[in-house]
Amino acid sequence: MTETMADRRNDEDLRGRIAAELDRTRARTAALTDAVGDEDLVRQHSPLMSPLVWDLAHVGNQEELWLVRDVGGREAVRRDIDDLYDAFKQPRRDRPSLPLLPPPEARAYVATVRDKVYDLLDRVAFTDRPLVTDGFAFGMIVQHEQQHDETMLATHQLRSGPAVLDAPPPPEPRARVGGEVLVPAGEFTMGTDTDPWALDNERPAHRVRLPAYAIDAAPVTNGAYAAFIADGGYDDPGWWSPAGWAHRQQAGLTAPLHWRRDGDGWAYHRFGRWARVRDDEPVVHVCWYEAAAYATWAGKRLPTEAEWEKAARWDPATGRSRRYPWGDEDPTPDHANLGQRHLWPAPVGAYPAGASPLGVHQLMGDVWEWTSTTFRGHPGFTAFPYREYSEVFFGDDYRVLRGGSFGTDRAACRGTFRNWDYPIRRQIFSGFRCARDAAPGEAPGVRTV
Repeated sequence: MTETMADRRNDEDLRGRIAAELDRTRARTAALTDAVGDEDLVRQHSPLMSPLVWDLAHVGNQEELWLVRDVGGREAVRRDIDDLYDAFKQPRRDRPSLPLLPPPEARAYVATVRDKVYDLLDRVAFTDRPLVTDGFAFGMIVQHEQQHDETMLATHQLRSGPAVLDAPPPPEPRARVGGEVLVPAGEFTMGTDTDPWALDNERPAHRVRLPAYAIDAAPVTNGAYAAFIADGGYDDPGWWSPAGWAHRQQAGLTAPLHWRRDGDGWAYHRFGRWARVRDDEPVVHVCWYEAAAYATWAGKRLPTEAEWEKAARWDPATGRSRRYPWGDEDPTPDHANLGQRHLWPAPVGAYPAGASPLGVHQLMGDVWEWTSTTFRGHPGFTAFPYREYSEVFFGDDYRVLRGGSFGTDRAACRGTFRNWDYPIRRQIFSGFRCARDAAPGEAPGVRTV
């Protein structure tokens, strides 16, 4: 079929968008790795995390494997390091002992790979081959690097020493938000068939029917969580599942990670600085077991993944599912706390422009939200382009998180995006909101404040 002028313009627009996303993402990677010296780059700050220099070279290696070698059909840059930067062959706890590229070599390597990617981007044909349709492989690599940037940000949160990252505080509340939103019973479309850079576990779109339920209008706040602590929430096994109570005892959990007593209240250590815990900010750095115990104490439960997505995407006026709570347009700073613009969650009510049509706030950004759902594929799931992105994690070991955090980039965050982790993990930027079954006769949309 003859290529038209419109096709060429569309391809050039796509190339420009891809180049801009690659540049923007690499600038963030550089900022996170240039913020510390070489000693900090090669040190393992927690056995749960890689040395920052491993993440740096790993994103370059993935870019080489998928873009330079597969999409571009070019010669390998460094085939000899493939095993070193294979996340499945090298457990995080063992990575410091590997013969990793030193920081100058890692930076040179990722720069060389990127130069080759720019060269092939000028020539690649966006054909109907699934890997390159709509620039999918490039979008996959952008999202992969941004996901590692968030992981590196979490590593910065765990490192000791003086503060090296800085950002302005998030905006103050612009709306009064509280209570619950009642979501009516009925079907909605979960997942997507149309988002060109959506990953395999977000597909395919499918219809899901849910009974009526209520969901919190905002994430659970520090103040609400502190009340759980003050009421002996960590001391009463009645609020915890058997597995959760066993973990609470074994791990010695008494409060969210990075909290300590501060007079009659609490302080929170974030990125090298201590600050007083602010009551109206979403609680962060709690594991799934802690979130579930709080929900039980509050007389509620964690939402299912489908309940979370319906609250975030379903438009009662049209019956369709939006890409984001506010619509289909990409996030702006008015919609959500994303992209490391700030270094902690925004207070509840800071983003009224980002609310869903039902009036549920801050579903995107601020904190990843635990759900009650174990990680599995949607009905009709097909692994693409490799099983190790999603499928090998399916099962009962992982719980799904939704919505993104203040450290999540807009490229790796949408209403269908799915994250997952072990229920014991809390070094991630994780929080939650609660839900409950609707009572007979409750009117949809009623908000209790």
